[in-house]
Amino acid sequence: MRRLIINSDGAARGNPGPAGIGVVIKDANGVMVREIFKYLGEATNNQAEYKALIAGLAAAVELGAESVGVFADSELIVNQVKGLYKVKNEGLKPLFDEAKTLIGKFKVCNIEYIPREKNREADKLANIAIDSHFKNM
Repeated sequence: MRRLIINSDGAARGNPGPAGIGVVIKDANGVMVREIFKYLGEATNNQAEYKALIAGLAAAVELGAESVGVFADSELIVNQVKGLYKVKNEGLKPLFDEAKTLIGKFKVCNIEYIPREKNREADKLANIAIDSHFKNM
């Protein structure tokens, strides 16, 4: 069974503000399989976090993963996806639904909260996405 490890992060400068996502996907041996970074435009921190999660899950589906371990530094998003918190924000509900649909495509999906300092690679990519947008203007 092909297992991939996903680290995802969303960043917004202001809430809402210019936002970006960063995703690092590695195989079970820790070998980099894919990096994703994308500028989102105006978004909230939580929207960016969900969009990063969705991008990572979609890429894992595309890469043929049957099992994924997801690590994110948003306690809110992790606990909503795990069913521990309700999704009260109307703007997050469609993103939550999309994430849950993608999660359903895997035989196994574990999602865990990690502190920001353990998510540096994904955080760096999210910030590169925002910075590169303003450099290219």
